This record gives sequence, structure tokens and C-alpha cells, in this order.
Amino acid sequence: MNVDLMETVAEVGDTLREKRWKLATAESCTGGLVAAACTSVPGSSDWFAGSVVAYSNNVKMALLGVAGDLLTRVGAVSEEVVTIMAPAVMRTVGAHVSIAVSGIAGPDGGTEDKPVGTVWMAWANQEGELRTELFHFEGDREQVREQAVVAALEGLRSFLR
Repeated sequence: MNVDLMETVAEVGDTLREKRWKLATAESCTGGLVAAACTSVPGSSDWFAGSVVAYSNNVKMALLGVAGDLLTRVGAVSEEVVTIMAPAVMRTVGAHVSIAVSGIAGPDGGTEDKPVGTVWMAWANQEGELRTELFHFEGDREQVREQAVVAALEGLRSFLR
């Protein structure tokens, strides 16, 4: 993990520890990398509750309550889906704040409307606040996933302020 990302995770952890909040993640294209970045920091058990790696649509439906007809209509990589994933993982895991990530890391799966590198994220908290953001990352699969992890955690740091 690079130094900047370690500093971001440490700052997020400190903020969550001060608030006595726990974090949960719902991850699709990142496959648990956000959770891995968080738990790589000693003491993260104070503030990290858990994660749902909802890589398949079936898991999004079964564990996070995303409706199948919504997935058919707008696709997994959409603002509507991460808007459901973020509060759902918070409830499922028993956390106070959450991150949801759904995107197309590639090399396949992109379309004209949603090219490889398209990633939707949402951040939610127990007070009902929710923020979403659309990203378009460049690079290969690994680079897209790495950029998504950084954006997710930097977005959380901003969301917590």
C-alpha cells in the first residue's frame, strides 16, 4: 500500500475512533480491496466492522436488497444501485458509516455508455446522509481497482468532515 493511501486510512481510522463509529464496505469491482486497505492498519478492529463483497448481482440482491428489476433496468454500475448498497451494508454489518463501490474494472465489460473505468461510489452514515459520485478511471484492471480504492477512502475522509 502506498504511503499516501496509508495516511488516508490512518486519518479515516482516527476520525472513526474519535466518533466511536464503525465502517462497513460493500464492494463489487474492488473485490474487497477497500476492506483490505482498512484492515492492513494496526488497530483497525476499533473502527472497521466488516464488508460484503457483492461481486455478483445475486449477492447484491440476496445480501444488500438490490432489486433484480433495478439491476436489469439500470445495471449494477449505477448511482441507483450504490445508493441501495451503502445503507444496506451499514445495516447488515452493524456499522455507522459505509462505502459502496460498483464499477467496470475491465478489460472486458465496458459499453459505449459505461466504458471500462466507470465506477459509481456512495458513502452513507447512520444519520441518513448519503453522497454519490461517478468516476472514470484510466488504465488496466489493476490500475482501475487501485484508483477506486484511493477514491473510496479519500471520499470517506471528505464525507466524515
